[in-house]
Amino acid sequence: MVMEKGGQDNGTSPLGFLLVGMGNVPTPQTTLFLLSLIIYLVTVVGNILIIVLVVAEQHLHTPMYFFLGNLSSLETFYSSTILPRLLASFLTGDRTISAHGCVTQFYFFAAFATAECYLLAAMSYDRYLAVCQPLLYASLMTWKVCLQLVAGSWLLGLLVSTVLTSLLPQLQFCGPRMINHFFCDFTPLLELACSDTSMAALVAFIFGFLDVVFPFLFTLASYMCIIAAILRIPSNVGRQKAFSTCSSHLTVVAVFYGSLFVVYVLPRTAPLRQLSKVFSFFYTVLTPLFNPLIYSLRNREVREALRKGLRKALASTQTL
Repeated sequence: MVMEKGGQDNGTSPLGFLLVGMGNVPTPQTTLFLLSLIIYLVTVVGNILIIVLVVAEQHLHTPMYFFLGNLSSLETFYSSTILPRLLASFLTGDRTISAHGCVTQFYFFAAFATAECYLLAAMSYDRYLAVCQPLLYASLMTWKVCLQLVAGSWLLGLLVSTVLTSLLPQLQFCGPRMINHFFCDFTPLLELACSDTSMAALVAFIFGFLDVVFPFLFTLASYMCIIAAILRIPSNVGRQKAFSTCSSHLTVVAVFYGSLFVVYVLPRTAPLRQLSKVFSFFYTVLTPLFNPLIYSLRNREVREALRKGLRKALASTQTL
């Protein structure tokens, strides 16, 4: 979408933006639509299934699975912020998004992404206590503490998103309003602005450190302590059992933060922008898909709960 020469507008005008997205990918749009639809359906069904299992199965009523249920809720909302709009563009070919729609999409994306960073840090703290302080675990990781950690993650996500989103209407955009991305993200929007973005970039940098780097360093420190504690266990069986309690979460952390740092830490040079879009697709679309698969395939208690639930469902259908 191109404005008239010399024209300016702010981010709340009705002109909107054009999401370049995957439009320059040689794969047919129908194929991309079907692939994205399958990913979205599996993501939503898989994460909702984990939520149902955590709520329904009594033996999963522990802090670790309480955090897992909240993570699955986040992933469901997270993917629903990005994929339905992407699916619509594949189906109709219309890649435009209104200014208000763009701001709204970024608000929810930023809120859920920030909340996930803090929630993953809270889960690493839970695993640290379970492995390194097993005798104090029950007294330290109480249900009150669990609720505070989860509520804090959600509230911090909403707070950070509110502050960052409030900066967007103050920006002015002129010329081509083409976002070289498949959703409305903060950095691509700043690159389009023709007004001074130094304050917005500074605020984004500060919040990026507090909400991405700090939780990552906390998570990294927790796992360094966990690995050191596991290596001190004398028996191989004991080490394997201890590591199995946190291997799923460690896998999710590695996938999420690995792609996140590629997107936001590497310089925004022209060749790396396409790579950035690929990794953005990875952590916004594929990570929510992988999480339920990782936890269900690598976690014995979740697999047993799933088998038990399937047996109940089959038994109830046979009695009808």
